[in-house]
Amino acid sequence: MTDKATTLYGIANCDTVKKTRKFLDALGVEYFFHDYKKAGLESDIAATLIAAVPLESLINKRGTTWRKLTPEQQNNLSLDSAAELIMANPSVVRRPIIRHSKGWIVGYDEAQLQALAP
Repeated sequence: MTDKATTLYGIANCDTVKKTRKFLDALGVEYFFHDYKKAGLESDIAATLIAAVPLESLINKRGTTWRKLTPEQQNNLSLDSAAELIMANPSVVRRPIIRHSKGWIVGYDEAQLQALAP
């Protein structure tokens, strides 16, 4: 049975997400995988991410999705505009993001992931 208290948000074909899933599987961590490229990031999920994770960590400003945004979208990013941006362009969200019983992990960090081991 999957522990839905631990959710991995990402995109299935992302190399970093694949690496994270492999690492978590090797540790025996049970998690629910939310592929936001396929399932999307609806307003409630977007709002939760924005409330929990600072925008500087949440938004991947090095990716191609960010670079394809208009200068106006990039320069006017705020807490108010972030939800709309995320829902319209889910690939702009950094990967992976993990919600677990003690908080959030953004990005691939083996030390933090190791702490999730049962």
